[in-house]
Amino acid sequence: MINLRDIRKTYPSPAGAFVALADINLVIQRGEFVAIVGQSGSGKSTLLNLLAGIDHPSSGEIVIDGHALHALSEKSLSLWRGRSVGIVFQFFQLLPTLTAAENVMLPMDFVNRWPKNERRARALALLDRLGVAEQADKLPSALSGGQQQRVAVARALANEPAILLADEPTGNLDSRTSQSLLALLVDLVHDGQTVVMVTHEHAAMRHATRTITLVDGRIVENESACAEPAHV
Repeated sequence: MINLRDIRKTYPSPAGAFVALADINLVIQRGEFVAIVGQSGSGKSTLLNLLAGIDHPSSGEIVIDGHALHALSEKSLSLWRGRSVGIVFQFFQLLPTLTAAENVMLPMDFVNRWPKNERRARALALLDRLGVAEQADKLPSALSGGQQQRVAVARALANEPAILLADEPTGNLDSRTSQSLLALLVDLVHDGQTVVMVTHEHAAMRHATRTITLVDGRIVENESACAEPAHV
């Protein structure tokens, strides 16, 4: 599903090239729930940006679901990202002037993934699946943090992405709401979704099927574990 070969990412700096990632070789199978952990500056966000096609490796190859990201043009990469990647952010990133349903419909509008007359029905179905159907016509400001994050997950799933990337998704939630969201991600994995999550929270790591630890841009641990059973 995801194959990274000899990935290296450097950035220019006044002191010379800064190595953000080095010697990254990683395979993630379809339907895995992978947690990427490490201290600040370890390369977690850089790795997530590469998987999303937001950034490019300095060298090496990234192949996701048969697509060689390192070889795609910017236009092709943008189209691939819109159709194949869903991203859940720590601070939700919902557009404040759009309702919950309209926020979920937005990715469909960007890439014409679904016929226009089917988009609202799909958005409502996703919101219902995530337990926030009654919030469909409310603005984000009227929703709790947990409700906003569930809407954000629905938006990330709008185009049936091959992978779901979560960047510290529980970082802005209380412990109870965090556990509920993690249980939701586990259920999505049980349904066949591939999830890659950046986190620093031990409670979140326990739900993953595998934990990858980065130190100074290198993988130092790659451990499989049995995820805890969880239900929403």
